[in-house]
Amino acid sequence: MHASLTFYIVMAVAVTILGLSKGGFAGIGMVSTPMVAAVTDPITAAGLMLPVMLVQDPLAVFLYRRSFDKRILVTMIPSGAVGVLAAYVLASTVPEWGVKLALGLVSLIFSIWQVIVYCRGVPTLAVTYRFDRLLCAGAGATGGFASAIAHAGSPPFQIYVMPKRLSKEVYVGTSVMFFAALNTMKLPTYAALGLFSFDQLMTSAVFVPLAVVSSWMGVWLVRYVDIRSFNFIVTIILLFISFLLLGQAWNEAGAA
Repeated sequence: MHASLTFYIVMAVAVTILGLSKGGFAGIGMVSTPMVAAVTDPITAAGLMLPVMLVQDPLAVFLYRRSFDKRILVTMIPSGAVGVLAAYVLASTVPEWGVKLALGLVSLIFSIWQVIVYCRGVPTLAVTYRFDRLLCAGAGATGGFASAIAHAGSPPFQIYVMPKRLSKEVYVGTSVMFFAALNTMKLPTYAALGLFSFDQLMTSAVFVPLAVVSSWMGVWLVRYVDIRSFNFIVTIILLFISFLLLGQAWNEAGAA
């Protein structure tokens, strides 16, 4: 499907980063789809990464099957479906530069959020219980949209869930369940966009072993590497990519 050596190198790096995120470097996987989108188009990039993610989800769900917050998921998953549907409508109706613009903006917002978290910690939202469910639904919908566009639903999820001060196991388990559900919901919308051609699936399959190996690498490296500093470095890379995508969108819109 892609003859470019550059594409395969970038894809290999993106899948390795995705695998590391599953192995313990939580959050850095956000850079994967924008990275691939910089050398192809954003819809194709998202379609290439989804099968790799779906291979990794069942094990994570099994490991955390008893550690999750049911109340959060009952509200967040249905609203996430609304976000996934909204992303499909956007991707199916706007030109490629419009999707690239959305991807660049999502990446930029995520980068800024990660820098804030790195410098000041996770902001605590003072929200009364009365509006808690509405905020949960909003986080789910926004996370579903960002996840469908760029597999980047972490910021809305973190903004709502991290101030809850859940135990580490319950927080990770809730995250695993939510994003596994979103990835499953993306299947029909991605199929409707024509992202599961034989060639595309074969391209994704080539990188599945690398994803598995890099996940195990993440489990090992997380013991020896300063996760906070490593995540910050990846965030700076993502910030650069977000400006690259926005520049590409600007140029393509001007040429249209």
